[in-house]
Amino acid sequence: MVATRTPLIAGNWKMNLDHLQAIAFVQKLAWALDDAKHNEADAEVAVFPPFTDLRSVQTLIAADKLKIAFGAQDVSTQESGAYTGEISAAFLAKLDAQYVIIGHSERRTLHNEGDDVVAAKTAAALKHNLVPVICVGETAEDLEKHGPSAVPVAQLEEALASVSADSDIVVAYEPVWAIGSGKAATPEQAEQVCAALRESLRARLGDAIADRTRILYGGSVKAANIAGFMREPNVDGALVGGASLDVDEFAGIVRFRQHVGS
Repeated sequence: MVATRTPLIAGNWKMNLDHLQAIAFVQKLAWALDDAKHNEADAEVAVFPPFTDLRSVQTLIAADKLKIAFGAQDVSTQESGAYTGEISAAFLAKLDAQYVIIGHSERRTLHNEGDDVVAAKTAAALKHNLVPVICVGETAEDLEKHGPSAVPVAQLEEALASVSADSDIVVAYEPVWAIGSGKAATPEQAEQVCAALRESLRARLGDAIADRTRILYGGSVKAANIAGFMREPNVDGALVGGASLDVDEFAGIVRFRQHVGS
């Protein structure tokens, strides 16, 4: 983790918590961080609620001036029109969303989203000044067949088609074999892939974007193991799944510096 990159701890709620539960959760999270005297310079905190919660979360954060960012879990490739069920980047921008997750493994596998769709969604997000959190990762079969980093790097390179050197993006490495399994990658494994992703950014778009882009690790992240990941120079935070639904556990992940050192 480089000092010039503020770590990002992002909670992907997936299809959990209705809008009333979301309000209660964000309030409790804000209180927990306030009680712990959380410093924004130590880590940025972001939550990714379901679409139906976004307005409630946005209103609460704005009204109470909470030091929590928020984003959406997906975005349409389209601007507007006859696309039933889709949500455009323009709509998210109007809600003051800062981020949007793109290319999560569940979208890739359950909705058959390929690298071309990920690239198109990345372009749509950037057009409306949303920061895309571009997810990449390999299955156990990919790992055995191609080795570490080959598939994630290839996925990232496809997603970069519409990304320029002045774009603001986040990359999230989520090994599919670790998501929800309770078995995280080792910090060394995460560092190897995150370093390769950064070098891919450097080769494609130059030093400036490579040095400022935050690369997160995701996959069975917990308060008990976050410190190990955050000691690695190319890991700049975490995209947290199940553990982000527990206020105390998620707040513990945010407070990783208590264990990793300043």
